[in-house]
Amino acid sequence: MREIVLDTETTGLDPKNGDKVVEIACVELINHIPTGKCYQTYINPKRDMPEGAFKVHGLTEQFLSDKPIFGDIVEDFLFFIEDSILLIHNAKFDMNFLNHELTLIGLEKLKFNRVIDTLQLAREKHPGSPNSLDALCRRYSIDNNKRDYHDARLDCELLAEVYMELIGGRQHGLLLDKETEEGIQKIDIIKNKREKELPERLSSKDLQEHKLYIKSMHNKPLWDIYN
Repeated sequence: MREIVLDTETTGLDPKNGDKVVEIACVELINHIPTGKCYQTYINPKRDMPEGAFKVHGLTEQFLSDKPIFGDIVEDFLFFIEDSILLIHNAKFDMNFLNHELTLIGLEKLKFNRVIDTLQLAREKHPGSPNSLDALCRRYSIDNNKRDYHDARLDCELLAEVYMELIGGRQHGLLLDKETEEGIQKIDIIKNKREKELPERLSSKDLQEHKLYIKSMHNKPLWDIYN
């Protein structure tokens, strides 16, 4: 099963007010395990960077000025995510921004039914507790010391670890390594071989003689099963 952890950074909180996406990052999971494949790009929003947004992600208008616009990266982005499940923390925020950008260039919106909102998962598992990405990293002892700013790529990597904990811990979907698997197979082969080769411990004649011996005893022992 292929899943994509996805995160964005933006110029603000609402695309309807002119805020734009300035970074997209994606990390691929197969059977819940990161494969090392990722997609990340910065995007020129063609507008200023509000101070509040800069304090969140540290991206400046000058830094983004020579980056591609959304329309130039959308094909690569959509190719990477394909039709995979999307794992997003506070999914409504990112999906609203991405779908607004897609609509502006005349492309079909991403469907919400392909999204797993890890914030919702966290709220169901830890009701009443803080469930921000930082709070979940602290809860699960995941090292987020490098997270001075919100960085979409780093946040995806952290969220991938958090997601594994939310769905049951690091043992979820655990696969045996080849050496262990081969070792178990060898044990099964030896066991089956021994079971096939071992003769009956007592013949029918031996059992009959044993019964007669037991009956000949004056006081029957507790382990007499032939009453």
